[in-house]
Parts: sequence; structure tokens; C-alpha cells
Amino acid sequence: MNDERAMEFRRLHEPGQLLVLPNAWDAGSARLVESCGATAIATTSSGVSWACGYPDGDALPPRLLAAAVSRIARVLSVPLTVDIEGGYSAEPRLVGEVVTAVVDAGAVGINLEDGAGSPALLCAKIEAAKKAAARAGVDLFVNARTDVFLRGLASPERAVEETIERARQYGAAGCDGVFTPRASDPRAIRELATAIALPLNVMVLPNLPPVAELRRLGVRRVSAGSAIAQAAHAITRRAASQLLGDGRYDAMFEAAVAYGELNALFQERDAGPSVKT
Repeated sequence: MNDERAMEFRRLHEPGQLLVLPNAWDAGSARLVESCGATAIATTSSGVSWACGYPDGDALPPRLLAAAVSRIARVLSVPLTVDIEGGYSAEPRLVGEVVTAVVDAGAVGINLEDGAGSPALLCAKIEAAKKAAARAGVDLFVNARTDVFLRGLASPERAVEETIERARQYGAAGCDGVFTPRASDPRAIRELATAIALPLNVMVLPNLPPVAELRRLGVRRVSAGSAIAQAAHAITRRAASQLLGDGRYDAMFEAAVAYGELNALFQERDAGPSVKT
């Protein structure tokens, strides 16, 4: 099954394709996103961490990540890619162990980021990830995230040049795609997509061009990041605050999905019987 989904996930990145990923954070959100027509599911590291009770930023214990991935993969019929942040270690060998765990849990792709670390370190992590996946028998799609734009790792004048150079190094190390969160200027995106041979992934921002324009600019993958999880938590806070404050219920029913509709999504996946509460 993983072999077939790995092949399908690669096909979704082929030239002429644009993969749109509304990131999920647990089995429920993943199954709901799939039901909306998603051809693959990506996790958001922050959303998964929050759902498990941890902050984002390599703080989530890998065993809890693997358990969350297993629950998500169980309810899906499309490929799953998992954001493993920086691999939860500065030691490539340990990053390889994390990769083995998420692949065994059902992932066929990962995001792996450089953050504040050196490009050389991420190259070593990419190589370790590929070797671990190969031992597990999965052709893992490694999406290398570079935080040049996100963290301001280069001056605005050099951000594109630095991103292209890092992408070259990560590609040589074996990555399959390049993720550039916070790159949003159309001219910069076009330059990146033209210069980087691998599929370019951008992240949704309020000022990001629409998906149709991103396709014209050469983008091959668009991720929501934590935006949908944040929106869901905003609804939760508003509904809870209204109930606890005014004693009213309007907010929780403004855009609710029907109980029966949600429940049916999991009955289709043999999730077992449930009791309405």
C-alpha cells in the first residue's frame, strides 16, 4: 500500500501539476480535508504538536508524532506527508530513526527544515532520511524546507539568491522538493521556480497570489501550514468564550458540520461504532 501511495504522491508533483495541501493536524481534520477533495494530506507540525499538548519547535516527542501519524494514516485513502520539523534532533542518525517511525506509521513524504541550522546539517539529515526510508522499502518524498524568508536568514536583497543556493545543496543531498515559507512576492516566486529544478512549494499567507496565479508562476505545491488549525482554534475560542461569558450558543452553530455527516466519514473507514454525545 505504501509503495502505491508513494508513487501517487510523486505523480502529484510532476511538471504541469499543482498540489494544493490544506494541512491537517489529527485524524478527524485529515479525514474531513480528504472528503473535501484533497488528493493528498499534509500535516502541520504546529497543529499536531498543539493537539498532543506540546509547543511547535522540535518539542514533540517522536513517539507521540508516530502515534498521531498512525491514527491519521488509518482513516485515509490518499497519500500522507508529515512535517517532522528539523527531525527532532541535530544528529542525522536520530533523524533517520524518526523517519523510520513515521514511514512505518504510514507516511510517504516528509518536510524537513533547516531552521537556524547550517545547510550542511540539513544535507546530512536529508541523506539519513533517504537511507532510512530505503531500508523501510519506501520511496520517500523529502520536501526540504529552507527558512531564508521565514527567519530572515539573508538580507531582502539576497534572500532569493540564498534560497536558490540552499536549494541546490539540498537537491544534491537527495531532496525531492523545496519549500520556501513566507516567499510571497510574485517576482521572487517566479525567479525561484525558474532557478530551482525541483518542485517549488510555497505557504499560504494573506498576501500570497491566488492558486491560479501561482500555477502560472511555476509553483508546484501550495501548503496552508498552520492557518486552518489556527482558524479552527479561533472558532473554538469564540464559541467557548461566548458560552462561558454571555451564556449564549450562537458561535458554535454558525458554521457547524452536521453530526451525521462527520460521523459517516469515519464509518466509511471502519472506525467502529460510536455513541452520540
